[in-house]
Amino acid sequence: MNIAGFIARKVAFNNQQSFSRFIIRLAIAATTISVAAMILALAFTNGFQSAISQKIFNFWGHIRVQHYEPSKSVISEEYPIDRNDTVEQLKQTIPGIRGIQAYATKNSILKTEESLEGVLFKGIDRFYDSVRLKSFLKEGRWMNYPDSGYSNEIVLSAYTAGQLKLKLNDPILIYFIQNDGSPPRARKLTVSGIYKTGIEEYDKLIAIGDIRLIQRLNNWTADQVGGYEVFLENQEDMDQINEAIFSRLPMLWNSKTIFEIYPNIFDWLALQDQTIGITLIIMIIVAVLNLITCLIILVLERTRMVGILKALGANDKTIQQIFLYHGALITLLGIVLGNILGFTLLWLQNKFKFIRLPEDMYYIDKAEILVIPWQILAVNFGTFLICLAVLTIPSLIVRNIQPVKAIQFK
Repeated sequence: MNIAGFIARKVAFNNQQSFSRFIIRLAIAATTISVAAMILALAFTNGFQSAISQKIFNFWGHIRVQHYEPSKSVISEEYPIDRNDTVEQLKQTIPGIRGIQAYATKNSILKTEESLEGVLFKGIDRFYDSVRLKSFLKEGRWMNYPDSGYSNEIVLSAYTAGQLKLKLNDPILIYFIQNDGSPPRARKLTVSGIYKTGIEEYDKLIAIGDIRLIQRLNNWTADQVGGYEVFLENQEDMDQINEAIFSRLPMLWNSKTIFEIYPNIFDWLALQDQTIGITLIIMIIVAVLNLITCLIILVLERTRMVGILKALGANDKTIQQIFLYHGALITLLGIVLGNILGFTLLWLQNKFKFIRLPEDMYYIDKAEILVIPWQILAVNFGTFLICLAVLTIPSLIVRNIQPVKAIQFK
């Protein structure tokens, strides 16, 4: 029989009213709250990073292929490139690519009777996978593409539509800026849909329409486009696939990951990892300090028991194990309750969305959740092992307890 474990269980589940019983409950509560806080912090941070990253990937792809332009700004017109069968068939030659789609952009000005608004007109074709953009569409539909000519419809952001006081099916006059210095060319389009990404850089600048309109205005052929958006199965493979794509591109073509194009946003998201690291450290320290305090009180309250056990022949190691087992039981109970509390709150947030965020500041309007199993396991095992290791310190007190004095202790 494991004597230390047997005595620890008897002490732990003793119903006798005592001060240590209150301290034990306090230690369990502190461990529960610490573990739940770590689970919530990880799930919310992961969800926050994933939701914003996915918005950017869905709107612009993971990798962008364009003509090489070293001085080109992030959002501006592209130098035309000819459609390339090698690039368009990369999906079949490079594993991990989900789709490749052509696009082009053109600077333009939207005009109503009351106001003007500058936008970057993003042209896409009928084969563009609009399912990725479906979550952004708040009203209406995407453009209809006629068999010939170009679509006379446009999808505006909620911000732009609000600034111009436009609604669905309203006509809008759009002036396209010509790069050759000639006067802007005007077209009358109809608002078919209104989208909102929550990302200010997109909502204030991007309008979506037919790529054939840009080709006609720029005097491009039907085979000329502004570039390609490459969508991946797994964003973790972005750098590796980008290198593989670059090696297959024609001369004077270039490919960039979305991390390189929008470094500020992704650097900001990466900073969340530092914040979560600090949170985890603080929560573990809280749990450890409470457990240390609890164990010291238990040792002091059980001084007579320690003296009797020593008088009966128990060695210091066995008595230390009793208190370590006791501390382990408290820690395990706190971890189990912490998981129950943490996942209950996550379930409630996922169902009722009661934690809301200002979208203009955080790019999302509610706290998103993403649970990564290995992180939860790491929190549970890490908390248990750290607490158990630290609990050896107060258990050393038993070595200095003398049986004769301990038996007389009250």
